[in-house]
Amino acid sequence: MRILGLDHGERRIGVAISDATGTIASPHSVIDRRADDVAETLQSVIAEYDVERIVVGLPLHLSGDEGASAQAARAFADTLAEETGLPVALQDERFTTVTAEGALLEGGVRRRQRREVRDKVAAAVMLQGYLDSMRSDDGERQP
Repeated sequence: MRILGLDHGERRIGVAISDATGTIASPHSVIDRRADDVAETLQSVIAEYDVERIVVGLPLHLSGDEGASAQAARAFADTLAEETGLPVALQDERFTTVTAEGALLEGGVRRRQRREVRDKVAAAVMLQGYLDSMRSDDGERQP
């Protein structure tokens, strides 16, 4: 089962996709909300990969409280569920961008390139957290 991971932002949406077994998340693309047709682009990815579920990152404050960004992510997730008919889950995305940035720095990626790929890498980090949380201690998929 392929799962689509989305790191929702005001300007860009990072896109990640799982492998067919729902085990490993990989960065896919970045959607520029000002230049791209978000709905059309997402529908294309969903069809191309035969996506069965979507996970949207939920940007919580360090305290765990929700702010305006979290409310926007929830509204985005609700709209996606209506438009696609697919189940949409929310996943805590605290520290995903920091983790992505650190991995890119470690990999020696230059600043300009980091800016271009950071959102899709953050989406993959968030999606991997979701995939990992769906597994029990013995490696079986949870409902």
